[in-house]
Amino acid sequence: MTASATVRVMSPEEIAARAGEETPFLHWPQRESVFAEREMRLRQLARGHAMEDYLGFLARIAHQQQGLLKTFPSVPLPDAQAADRAARAGLPLIPAADWPRDPAWRQVVRDMSQALSQEVAGKAAEVLSTLADADEVFLERQADALLHGLVTGLDLATAPVVGAALQVYWTHMLLATRDLHQGQGQPFGRIDDETVCPCCGSRPTASVTRSAGESLGQRYLHCSLCGLQWHMVRIKCPHCLSGKSLAYQSLTGSSGDSDSAAATAKVQAETCDDCGTYLKIVHTDRDPFVDPVADDVASVTLDLLVAETGKERHGVNFMLLFGDGGGDPPPDQGGQ
Repeated sequence: MTASATVRVMSPEEIAARAGEETPFLHWPQRESVFAEREMRLRQLARGHAMEDYLGFLARIAHQQQGLLKTFPSVPLPDAQAADRAARAGLPLIPAADWPRDPAWRQVVRDMSQALSQEVAGKAAEVLSTLADADEVFLERQADALLHGLVTGLDLATAPVVGAALQVYWTHMLLATRDLHQGQGQPFGRIDDETVCPCCGSRPTASVTRSAGESLGQRYLHCSLCGLQWHMVRIKCPHCLSGKSLAYQSLTGSSGDSDSAAATAKVQAETCDDCGTYLKIVHTDRDPFVDPVADDVASVTLDLLVAETGKERHGVNFMLLFGDGGGDPPPDQGGQ
């Protein structure tokens, strides 16, 4: 497989015409289905994939996430005064780096690890059993490393499960805060840094082109932590905001697929020559079941090929972490 440049983004005039004030700024994860839909997509992608075992294991994680999100206990949430202060300062309301984490998130790690350890075998079961008994210091240090984007001290073997627990916690806080402030105004909105999540300040995993309603054809960035999606016009690089040198890369067959065939790819890498970064983009108009997290993992070959051109990955995916070789890889047992 090779990486091949395809069509460029729409003209500024066309995008401006389609990105009027009627375009919703935010799209919310659905508490009843967000991780269940990801599980379904992971199982679909796993069939016959070179990473079938790992994608199947991630599907098991997503299954646990959905159940734990539904039963997540009450935790402290930002009040109206905190929302007002954050809005005035142009800052995220529940910042990943600074929010005082409630111990409830650690119980999610333990419950998830215990359940998963019963479904896998070998080294993976040992890792998960150890994680289920991990102490507070270890878990909080792992959370700090993940939420600050640090590799030093990060245990790559347990990072997907720790990251999954943090996703459940922040997704719950996002939705519970929205519901708490219902009728009092929207607690989440635009912040000064449009490249990070308006809720938690995390970087996106990928971007999504939406295919329905008022958002038809619009690009949204998908938060790597809380799952919130926020609108950004497609003439801007999601990292440096430049609109001068954006292009798309996709996986095409070695037999020489045409640019028009590549332009129908469900997953592409949006590259920027100005800052030298790329972010995956998934297209729901080409496949309504694409999921930013699942399809990002399944298209890791695209990362490897784009990296060969010197571009650096901008997206963050707790299920697809690239370390310095100092730790074990994530557990890959469990199949589908």
